[in-house]
Amino acid sequence: MNQRAQASSSRRSRGAKKLAVVTSIAVSAVAAVLPLSAHHSFSAEFDASKEIRATGVVTKLDWQNPHAWIHMTASEICERTAARGPDAVEQEWACRSPSGDEKGADWAFELGSPNGLMRQGWTRTSLKQGDVITVLGSRARDGSTNSNARSVTTADGKRMFAGSSQDTTP
Repeated sequence: MNQRAQASSSRRSRGAKKLAVVTSIAVSAVAAVLPLSAHHSFSAEFDASKEIRATGVVTKLDWQNPHAWIHMTASEICERTAARGPDAVEQEWACRSPSGDEKGADWAFELGSPNGLMRQGWTRTSLKQGDVITVLGSRARDGSTNSNARSVTTADGKRMFAGSSQDTTP
């Protein structure tokens, strides 16, 4: 091969390497953004008109981004039967024991981000396995045992804001 052919081949090789580097950077940038685009809006997953109050025993507090989750075995499920307002009374809730597929099922309640919860006074150990709690929130649109939590009340009466993606203030 003469010098001219070698120089041309070398330029093509450098061009291919540059293209490979640029392509790798572009693919990495897109991959880094994908988890952010997977984040959902409240109304896409939960129905604010289907309020739920669940009492039960904590099985796990899953403290991770983008949302923390409380897992519990519910002993009582209450759903609001009347419009929410300043005159809301206990009779506006229809309560029942979980039955059928729900009985003994793991109910999962989405909270805010761990960072947001820490600003509200939460820690990784705010709830422990075996704690009895009552969670107020909104049911999932798909009818599953997932819900979005607005507040959590412990057995001793301490009420904690749950950092719901529905609420903008505590």
